Amino acid sequence: MSSETEKENQPASGGENIGPDGQVVLTADKHFGAAAFQAKYALRDTAAGLITGTMAIPLSIGIAMMSDYPIKVGLATVVFASFIAWINAWFKPGNYIGSPGIAAGLAPALALGVASFGMENMAFCIFLTAAMQAVCWYYNWQKYLLVAVPVYLVEGLLAGVGLKILLKFSEFTYELPEEAVGEEFWNAARIQMVLISAAGFGVFLYLFAKFKDIQPAIPYFVLIVGGVILAQVITVPMIFVEDIDLYLRLPLPAPDVTITLMILMILFCAMLATIDVIEQVMSNAAIEKIDPLKRKCNSNNSLLAIWIANMGSSFFGGMTNLDGLAKSTTNRLAGAYTKFSVIFIGLVVGFFLFNSEYLEFLPKFALAAIMMFSGYKMIAGLVHVTHYGPYALMLAVLCGLLVFELGIFEGLVIAMVLHAIIHYMVYTKHDQMPGRDVVRRYFENLKRDSSNLQ
Repeated sequence: MSSETEKENQPASGGENIGPDGQVVLTADKHFGAAAFQAKYALRDTAAGLITGTMAIPLSIGIAMMSDYPIKVGLATVVFASFIAWINAWFKPGNYIGSPGIAAGLAPALALGVASFGMENMAFCIFLTAAMQAVCWYYNWQKYLLVAVPVYLVEGLLAGVGLKILLKFSEFTYELPEEAVGEEFWNAARIQMVLISAAGFGVFLYLFAKFKDIQPAIPYFVLIVGGVILAQVITVPMIFVEDIDLYLRLPLPAPDVTITLMILMILFCAMLATIDVIEQVMSNAAIEKIDPLKRKCNSNNSLLAIWIANMGSSFFGGMTNLDGLAKSTTNRLAGAYTKFSVIFIGLVVGFFLFNSEYLEFLPKFALAAIMMFSGYKMIAGLVHVTHYGPYALMLAVLCGLLVFELGIFEGLVIAMVLHAIIHYMVYTKHDQMPGRDVVRRYFENLKRDSSNLQ
C-alpha cells in the first residue's frame, strides 16, 4: 500500500475517515466524545436545532389541542423538557440526537384525564406519573416493558390514537370563519376551503416524499409559509392561542377529591407512565438506527430525563414528554450530532411561547395537514407488525380499534387480557401444560428475553 493510500484511509479526528474521493466518512469508533456538546459539531447542531425547533411548533400546537391543554402550556413543556434533556446529556445520556417534546401518542390519554379529573387535578396526575417513572428508572424496569407488553400491541395502540388524530383534525379542512357560515353546509366558501386544504395537503405529501431522506423539515416550512401568505389574501380560519399566565404552584390534588377518584387517578397515572416509557424505548430503538455515528442508546438514562422533566413540568401545569421520533429524525437529517441542538429547539419554541401572538398567523388548514399526516404515520406503523405474523397483526388491529372506540386504557387492557387468554388456552388445551406451569414459563421467558436489553 502506498503512503498516499495510507494517508487517505487514516482516521480523522472525532471518528472520521477520509475516503478515496476526499469525502469525510463518519465511522463509529470507541470514542464519541460528550453527548451534550462537542465544539467540532457546534455549528451543525445550532443549525439543526433552529430547523427542528421551527418544525416542532405546529406539531406541539396540534398535540396540545388534541390533549385539551392550552397551547402555551404545551410549548412551555417542550422548552422545559429540552433544557432538562441537554443537562442530563452531560451526565447520563440516553441518546445523542433525540428531540424531546410532547407526544402525539399520549394526547388522547391526557384529554381523557382532563375530562375525567378536571384540569385542576392534572398537575397532580403528571407529578404522580413522574414518581412512578422514577421508581421504574431506579429499578431499571423499563427493560421488561416491551416484553410484558408486546411491541405489536403498542403499534396497535398507536394506530388507534393515530386514527383519532386524523379524524379530529380533518374537521379543520372544511371549517369556515364565522362570517362565511351560511344556511347551506356546502356553500361556495366551504368548497373553496376544502380545495385549499386538499391542495395544501397534496403539496405537503409531495414535498415530504421528495425530501424525507434529505431534509424533512422542508414540507413543514413550505406549508406554514405558504399558508401564512395565503391567509393574507383569502379569509381562512386561524389558530387561536389562549393568553394564559404560566405560574408555579405545588402539584396537589383538589380538596374535593374522593378516595374513589384518587384510585382512578392512580390507575390512570400508571397507564400514562407505562405508555410514556414504552414510547421512549421504541423511539430510542429507532433513534439508534439513524444516529450518524451509530452510537448506542441507553433507555434507562432517557427515562431519567423524562421523569425529571415530567416532575418539573407538573409544577407549572405542564404535560408529559419524550423524545419524539418525527422531531428526532428531522434533527438528525438537519445535521445534529449531539444534544447541543436541543438547546436551540428550546430557544425557538421559547420565543413563540413568549410571543404567542405570532402563532395566530398559522391557518388551521395548514395545521390540519401536519397533524393528519402524523396520524397517518402512526396508523402506517401497523406495517411493521406484519413481520410478527398474522396473529400479531390481527391482535394489533383489534387493539387499535378498541383504543379508538373505548380509549387507550380500556383498549390496551382488553387486548392484553385477550392475548393472555389465548396463550393460556393454547398451552393448557393444546400442549396439555398445567396452568401454574404456564404462568411460571411466562415469567421465565420474561426474565430471559429481558436479559439482553439495556
